[in-house]
Amino acid sequence: MSDPTSIDEIKDPRELQTIYERRFDAMLDYRMAVWSVLVRDFFQRHIPADATVLDLGAGYGEFINHVVAGRKVAMDLNPKLQARVSPGIEVVLQNCTDPWPFAAASLDVVFTSNFFEHLPDKGALKRTFAQIRRCLKPGGKLIALGPNIRYLHGAYWDFWDHFLCLTDQSIAEGLETNGFRVLERHPRFLPYSMVNAPRWPLACVRIYVKMPSLWRLFGRQFLVVATPA
Repeated sequence: MSDPTSIDEIKDPRELQTIYERRFDAMLDYRMAVWSVLVRDFFQRHIPADATVLDLGAGYGEFINHVVAGRKVAMDLNPKLQARVSPGIEVVLQNCTDPWPFAAASLDVVFTSNFFEHLPDKGALKRTFAQIRRCLKPGGKLIALGPNIRYLHGAYWDFWDHFLCLTDQSIAEGLETNGFRVLERHPRFLPYSMVNAPRWPLACVRIYVKMPSLWRLFGRQFLVVATPA
């Protein structure tokens, strides 16, 4: 007998919108402020000012709104994404496993945060890897963050739309098996989630990203940077 609630039902854009609103709306201003610090003080170093950047699983545009780049694109299924991103950012509303509407070797950076775990299985992740590899320029970068289940145990399942269990090691192996070379791999980077967590002062966020010793204490998300091999 099949499960009465299918993956397609859970990933329906209307349900995604409800999940985002319930989970993030009350703290959206704080999330935006935190991501402004993360981008400026850490991620921007990976991104040339004239780069073409895709934010994969862009959510409410927390990353793409703050990064400095020549062309900025946000991809998600959330129908409210267009209303959340800043003017000038291109929005693509589609499933990431379908062919992307970009020419081969046209992107400098694909960034994704807390997205791969929402895919239904590793087949979907493999198809997403294929699109990333096709669209990245030679020397381009995939920057991927996500919950490292090695350090989360049962807390990983506190979110209704989590499906795929990953670690830094499994992501790195999957990338290397699918035509990428890993440039950086950090098992512990950011804390797990801002949902139901303390709102630390932004000065603390600035200190945190500059001190890897703190990552090893509080980090529950991996950070992997890779390039097409």
